[in-house]
Amino acid sequence: MDKNTRSSSSFPLAGRVAIVTGATRGIGRAIAIHLHSLGARVTLNYVSSSSEAELLASELNASSQQNSAIAINNLFDQTEQEFGSKVHILINCAGVLDPKYPSLSETTLEDFEKTFRTNTRGAFVCCKEAANRVVRGGGGRIIMMSTSQVGALSPGYGVYTASKAAVETMVRVLAKELKGSQITANCVAPGPVATEMFYAGKSDETVKMLASACPMGRIGEPKDVAEIVGFLAGDGGEWINGQVIRTNGGFVV
Repeated sequence: MDKNTRSSSSFPLAGRVAIVTGATRGIGRAIAIHLHSLGARVTLNYVSSSSEAELLASELNASSQQNSAIAINNLFDQTEQEFGSKVHILINCAGVLDPKYPSLSETTLEDFEKTFRTNTRGAFVCCKEAANRVVRGGGGRIIMMSTSQVGALSPGYGVYTASKAAVETMVRVLAKELKGSQITANCVAPGPVATEMFYAGKSDETVKMLASACPMGRIGEPKDVAEIVGFLAGDGGEWINGQVIRTNGGFVV
């Protein structure tokens, strides 16, 4: 690994450049903030929430007193140009979930295609681009968000779960295809996490039931997921490759 990207104990991701998709809210936002706190320069990728992304970038730059965060709606080209560096870490958090929680028989073809376009096609594009452009030779990380629903198989989540199961399969294959590159590829699969997407369409009773079903007795917080992603992105995560990490407090095993 290049000496300029080797970590220090205070800022283990110093010298690294990370792209986070879906970085304007929820888990993606928490991950971007956490990686920045670990010393990474961060690209906040957005599709439509440009003002939210630009505000977060301004806050992160103010906290570090340097241009260490940017908001863009494309990925590698502008990141490399702005930071003058190849990308070390790609984290894909962009995703959608139908808040109607329809059964398969009630799911429209339009909703099916929307879910797979964002969750599966989007992950494929990120994986494909990252495999060709993330730094090789050490420190390269590709991390995709999946869901613990792939293990839980709850009714009402059929299409969403299928779209994420495809991502898990792609990542496992990708890790093998990247043999010799020293780039790792993994999935993080959260359970119930207190985000806007999680709460959409759920009653208070449902939320309480999900919290009580977790051995930890609560719904997860975005920071719970962000800290695991931060570990995977650093030097300590090098030996974890081609894995799906169920990040749910024991909700699904």
